[in-house]
Amino acid sequence: MQPVAAVFNSREDAQRGYTELRRAGYYPEDINVLTPSGPADQARSVPVTETEQPGVGKAIGGVVGAALGMAGGFELGVGVTALVPGVGPVLAAGLAGMALLGAGGAYTGAALGSNAEQDTTSGLPVDEIFFYEDALRKGRTVIIVMANGATEGQRASEILTEAGAESLDAARSVWWLGLRNAESEHYQATGHNFEQDQDVYRRGFEAALQPPVRGKSHAEAASYLRTQYPDDWETEAFRAGYERGRQYQEREVVARQ
Repeated sequence: MQPVAAVFNSREDAQRGYTELRRAGYYPEDINVLTPSGPADQARSVPVTETEQPGVGKAIGGVVGAALGMAGGFELGVGVTALVPGVGPVLAAGLAGMALLGAGGAYTGAALGSNAEQDTTSGLPVDEIFFYEDALRKGRTVIIVMANGATEGQRASEILTEAGAESLDAARSVWWLGLRNAESEHYQATGHNFEQDQDVYRRGFEAALQPPVRGKSHAEAASYLRTQYPDDWETEAFRAGYERGRQYQEREVVARQ
């Protein structure tokens, strides 16, 4: 499956995008929605289940609840409301969406069928989880389509764009542009060349935001970083970016508590 993610500024536009996907023949089980939750959202509470952060696809194990007739107006049939650290209450619909919230924190409501398969969520890049959270933190809605191949993926992207969505890559670029000046100033103040090192520095910054290593020092995360960033992880630029990413993540979480 090929995941296609898009970010909407309003839930109404996201609902329109969902409707157009259904009209185009995409199945409800392949469409996942993440949206800020409010009191009007339909969700049944179940006991909180703490989960580790092993990455996408493994976090939904053992979470079972009653199906919802409607999830936040998207008519997806199942949904979960989770309190995500640094984000707040979030409604997710679709198995992959619920797994993402599991990877980010603890469940406060659930509606997974007992026959849910973890394989449904395979293929979602763990390094994108922070950017879903960032969109939600800003009150935006995310739709993730698990498309069957490149052709379906391209068509899903076009449908979502026509409905007013911004691609995840575009949202990610805008996010970095908002941070770039401050990071450049900080890095250059230490006597280094930001223009020369920016790509590696940014990889380090973003690495610190990934669920498997959040809150860990560079040394504590060494085994993961060595595997994921074999060419960069020991460089000075990567280490500097990683430390700044840690500080940024801590600020984001504290600001929402």
